Amino acid sequence: MSVSPFHHRSDTKAPGQRFFRFLHLFSHLAAFAQSHVVPFPSHFALFYPPWYNNSYFSESCRTMGTIIGRTRKDGSKAYTAQIVIKRGGVIVHREAETFDRKQAANAWIVKREDELKRPGGLERKENPPLSAVIDRYVAESKNVVLGTKAQVLRTIRNSGLGELKCSDIASQALVSFAKQLTQTVEPQTCANYFSHLSNIFTVAKPAWGYPLSRQEFDDAVTVLKKLGLIRKGVERNRRPTLEELDRLMEHFGRIREHRPSSIPMQKIIAFALFSTRRQEEITLLRWEDLDNDRILVRDMKHPGDKKGNNVYCELPPEALAIIQSMPRTEAEIFPYSTDAISAAFTRACQFLGIEDLRFHDLRHEGISRLFETGRTIPQAAAVSGHRSWTSLKRYTHIRQSGDKYKDWKWLSIAMTKENAEIQPV
Repeated sequence: MSVSPFHHRSDTKAPGQRFFRFLHLFSHLAAFAQSHVVPFPSHFALFYPPWYNNSYFSESCRTMGTIIGRTRKDGSKAYTAQIVIKRGGVIVHREAETFDRKQAANAWIVKREDELKRPGGLERKENPPLSAVIDRYVAESKNVVLGTKAQVLRTIRNSGLGELKCSDIASQALVSFAKQLTQTVEPQTCANYFSHLSNIFTVAKPAWGYPLSRQEFDDAVTVLKKLGLIRKGVERNRRPTLEELDRLMEHFGRIREHRPSSIPMQKIIAFALFSTRRQEEITLLRWEDLDNDRILVRDMKHPGDKKGNNVYCELPPEALAIIQSMPRTEAEIFPYSTDAISAAFTRACQFLGIEDLRFHDLRHEGISRLFETGRTIPQAAAVSGHRSWTSLKRYTHIRQSGDKYKDWKWLSIAMTKENAEIQPV
């Protein structure tokens, strides 16, 4: 429950504090008088602090500190102290801190106002644009920023939001950015953008002292959720049917007959299905990493650490047989690019009229098959590489018992030895 903002000194009652308030106001008057060449009695020098600088007020600066009280979800109170400095009606500085006690918020405002009014007080704090903060985050992060996260941060960096100074980024600017973003992407994608941006707001102030307010970011996220501009992604449960897979395998079989040097998509589709490997993981598999019935999966996707996240995964017999059918001509077992595989799969689905099927759905089908054939969660995780068994619960949509691929005619074709003389293009 929010409490209306109030000035940080408006409710001060103690006589001593009233005196200091009078002293504070009198000091302002003294500085104003001196800056306008008004004779000022020397016996009032006691009230004129030496650190008051004429230039601060001659430029028509106005400082305003406020405190906003609110109730957290757990019922405790929070007090956000904010200082705004205007020059000529334009905000030149803004910063805020949140405290558990109103007295602490008040003390912080008094301290910061005094610091900012000293000569050079405003200039001491770096206030770079958000784009520079993103660059520094990427450069100094030990976790290499790759893939989707790199693309998202690059988009934010090059946007109008990236041009704003840290102190100028309030919740309104973040909400405006989200509104523009959702004109071209879904709310689930917008949520991913703010998830990656959250790391920047978390690090910027405590690590580098940049005036980037985490509170403004949290307020913006609250608004965006209420407006439906960001939301959690809906779990995808699309699985290819046997009929759809038959049509795909037949299609790629015809292409292979007419163009033997084309990518062996029949093998790749079957391997993705039986190994449960992601598309990028398939292209990174190396012969040297094959260890009997298991293989080292390099840079396996993981929310925290993809780069260097190398995991040994079990190879089901069908997947191992497909690997053994490949010619050993390159360091990689499947020496093809992810772009080429993705393009071939997408074109085939469009040509065959198969709707809403993605290459990654083969992994979902493969993991579901492991459960349909009686594997437990730990046994399935040994193949899929999942660290958390909880995340495997979404794959346990059992449609039938047994292995529907037991007599699948295309499996034997996928296991057929590849001619080493045929070089794919």
